[in-house]
Amino acid sequence: LQEYMESFTGLEVSPRKVDYLKFLLKKEETVRTTDISSELNVDPSTTTKTLADLASQGYVDHVPYRGVRLTEKGKEYAQFLIHRHNILSLLLTHYGFSAEESCHEVSRFEAYVSKDAIEKICASMGHPTVSVCGEIPHGSCRIGDRLL
Repeated sequence: LQEYMESFTGLEVSPRKVDYLKFLLKKEETVRTTDISSELNVDPSTTTKTLADLASQGYVDHVPYRGVRLTEKGKEYAQFLIHRHNILSLLLTHYGFSAEESCHEVSRFEAYVSKDAIEKICASMGHPTVSVCGEIPHGSCRIGDRLL
């Protein structure tokens, strides 16, 4: 897991899968697929397929008819996704976006911003701890060659 977390790019999953992982992290428990479909406004069959893809990549444990939860790898990756979202949201507020505008705008492009770019932006901002969207976790952030 540690080796994976140090080598991932932040671009491993599609924008839609980012939404699934962030939702599951916020729930902190096993979640029924119908709840995911409802929250993300997608067809249940699409949810099932997406969860199967995420399970094959090792991000979730999916037990049919029971629900889904993040694996350790999934939790670590989802924490990076929150870190990325919050850093980018804070960045946009420095350019005149309101908190709501920045959060909405970042949701449109965040999945295309690499971990390396986020680390550089975060460092240039002095590794902030709070964003307009909440606390900024630094578990995947690097200074030099060490993780914060």
